[in-house]
Amino acid sequence: MPDTPQYGIIGQPLGHSLSPALHNWALARAGLPGQYHAYPLEPGGLAEFMARARALPLAGLSVTIPHKVAVMEFLDEVSERARATGAVNTVYRRGDRLLGENTDVTGFLAPLRALGTAPRSALVLGAGGAARAVLAGLGELGVPAVLVTARDPARAEALAAAFGARTHPWDQRGSARAELVVNTTPLGMRGPGQGLSAWPPSSPLGPGQTAYDLVYNPVQTAFLALACATGARTIGGLDMFLHQGREQFRLWTGQTFDLPAARALVAGLLARG
Repeated sequence: MPDTPQYGIIGQPLGHSLSPALHNWALARAGLPGQYHAYPLEPGGLAEFMARARALPLAGLSVTIPHKVAVMEFLDEVSERARATGAVNTVYRRGDRLLGENTDVTGFLAPLRALGTAPRSALVLGAGGAARAVLAGLGELGVPAVLVTARDPARAEALAAAFGARTHPWDQRGSARAELVVNTTPLGMRGPGQGLSAWPPSSPLGPGQTAYDLVYNPVQTAFLALACATGARTIGGLDMFLHQGREQFRLWTGQTFDLPAARALVAGLLARG
């Protein structure tokens, strides 16, 4: 076994990931030995990589697109939450066993639980992998009325059916009334579409509603800026990223890290582009 515990993230592409910076900072701040690396990995290389992960052995892994589903078959056990979500984003070791968890759900729920009162209705924008974690979290929170809307109606129908939700037409999403609106699409992410919003400006959210954007780069997306300007509460994707990362760190090391300090670190990195 290596003298220094090894951690990492697998996925493709990984150039945008801030997980190495976050976890290496957290290890150093806690005075723990260890290094966290980025392992760019295409789908065809997953089986070989997981065999090497056992042999080294790696102490823990973050898992991102496109491996969150496929990695499950290489694990000894997967949590009930990860099975309900249909994806694993965290691999951790207990002895010789590799276990799978989904801390995206933890990350998504943390700022909502902090509000003290669960929303009575929610609208999920998008039907990809991130939407699965959101729907699993809304189920744990006991939100009674959940709608899913996406550009691809078939994907929206399949996802809604899997989680007992209903669908709403994408081109009519502005007419849906929900206390919580969650953007799981990449619209608004830094790049060519940075100024775009998944929510139509012609149907502004207002007081009594919460806009939650999973995009965290930039920290203030067009969706959040529009919602804030019209009196809605806003939650940014940085909250989810930090909370899910802290839960990963706990599973790997048994310790946590200071959220305000971590937020300052990541926000500084994002500001520098």
